[in-house]
Amino acid sequence: MAEFLATLQGLFTFAFVVSSMLAMGLSLTVGQIIEPLRNLRLVLFALVANFVIVPATAFVLAQVIPMDEELRIGLILIGAAAGAPFLPKLAQIAKANVPFAVGLMALLIVVTVVYVPLVLPLLLPGVEVDAGQMAISLFGQMLVPLGIGLLVRARWEEAAGELQKPAAQVSNLSLVLLFVLMLGLNLDEVIGLFGSGAIIATLVLIGVAIGSGYLLGGPGRDTRQVLALGTGQRNLAATFLIAGSNFADQPNVLVFLAGAGLIGLVVVMPLAAEFGKRTEPDAGPDGKDAVAAATAADRP
Repeated sequence: MAEFLATLQGLFTFAFVVSSMLAMGLSLTVGQIIEPLRNLRLVLFALVANFVIVPATAFVLAQVIPMDEELRIGLILIGAAAGAPFLPKLAQIAKANVPFAVGLMALLIVVTVVYVPLVLPLLLPGVEVDAGQMAISLFGQMLVPLGIGLLVRARWEEAAGELQKPAAQVSNLSLVLLFVLMLGLNLDEVIGLFGSGAIIATLVLIGVAIGSGYLLGGPGRDTRQVLALGTGQRNLAATFLIAGSNFADQPNVLVFLAGAGLIGLVVVMPLAAEFGKRTEPDAGPDGKDAVAAATAADRP
């Protein structure tokens, strides 16, 4: 039964990631994604937040907060991997800058694939990461469906509009099912982490990530919110891939990652909802208004 539920979790994760990326691609253009990334200062700050501040914080927390070796490994993995597939959905919930969220997610995924194999052996001596396997998994599940959606949108705009709604519905449903299943599968493990120092370390790491992302997100509220959410929500797909390849004989690493992922969702999803409540419906480039405005601008 446990194996079946774990397989089901993998299927829900796959369905959510692929449908989310496809729905984003069907609703946006390449120009809309690239445009926010032309702000080199904002891109630099995003890279600093995700690949300097957060990994350094994870490393320090792993040294100063007492915890088992396997939990320490999991914390550093969480800190090193950025580019969560949930980010575009979080940006929608927050009514923030969705095109920037998609562009930021794509950027962070690409950098993570290069960054993690180089940095993890320094933070965790003896660790080897299969960069090729990780790249195939991340690019295949995230960037390929995004690219397909963008292609369909560019060549068959009317068809893209018709396909976007069912793709978004599949994304929403699979996210709900995934969240419920993760809670059911990992509740005992999360409870078991209390008293280990891992819960405190995870909450501090997420808090630092969200805070650094918000502070470095530029003057616009919509980009601050996206960078806060994108930095706070780490790339669980990459961490599970690395843990499965390198720490199969240390099951508590995966237990920690599952628990930390659940804690992260519990923190960032209500935060995104709160951002959305505080956003005025006509607040310029925020959320769906940004997509609608950009779409209208593309039409003759």
